[in-house]
Amino acid sequence: MARFSDTIVVITGAASGIGEGAARRFAEEGATLVLGDTDAEGLNRLAGDLAPATVATRETDVSVMADCEALVALAIERFGRIDVLVSNAGVDHLGKLDEGDLSAFAKVIETDLYGVVQMARAAIAHLRASKGCIINMSSVSGLGGDWNHSFYCSAKGAVTNFTRALALDEAAHGVRVNAVNPSLTYTALTAGMKEQPELIAKFEERIPMGRGAQPEDIAGAIAFLASDDARFITGVNLPVDGGLSASNGQPPLH
Repeated sequence: MARFSDTIVVITGAASGIGEGAARRFAEEGATLVLGDTDAEGLNRLAGDLAPATVATRETDVSVMADCEALVALAIERFGRIDVLVSNAGVDHLGKLDEGDLSAFAKVIETDLYGVVQMARAAIAHLRASKGCIINMSSVSGLGGDWNHSFYCSAKGAVTNFTRALALDEAAHGVRVNAVNPSLTYTALTAGMKEQPELIAKFEERIPMGRGAQPEDIAGAIAFLASDDARFITGVNLPVDGGLSASNGQPPLH
């Protein structure tokens, strides 16, 4: 299948996890890719794996506006336009409000929220020109609260509502804006949770399908929202969560 054979896709946080899964899915379907991440080595490895797909990479910290602008500039210089922006870069933080230093809160907000806003700001004129779309990476933690994740929930809750508001503003320009809201996904971002077996078991128990997601589970939803099949969908925060939101997060009765 080559749904994206004439499509320029920019993905942040592309070197691992959901971003890598999305890059692989878009490459399989013929897209031209512009990939950003703080992990330059990981980007180079992925670009090699994706051959013969057309791929450009740039080391990018989305918390820095100049980096966001440079990634967009790379896409325009190399390929002339942007059709899809996948704002996926993010960091996590485990802990209660009074644990650790508040600098951790700043890091989460600057990456998970500012990064989404700044990438949209950098790309929006080009997306208006192409009648393109944005897929933001939110979370079920942006739809409700989670234990030991107050910083992360704050950022993702803001991304959820930013997605809705930006969709309203950009619909008249022909730009669709949606978000994907995964539940627990097995990536490097959540690797720290595996060091707390009781915590991860509690998260898995809340998911009716009995497991967390793999990156490719989320990549499929991203590809759908980027495709023409979703041409009348905007302002949606799509849970990809194994049924978690259907259950209101309650564990099964045994």
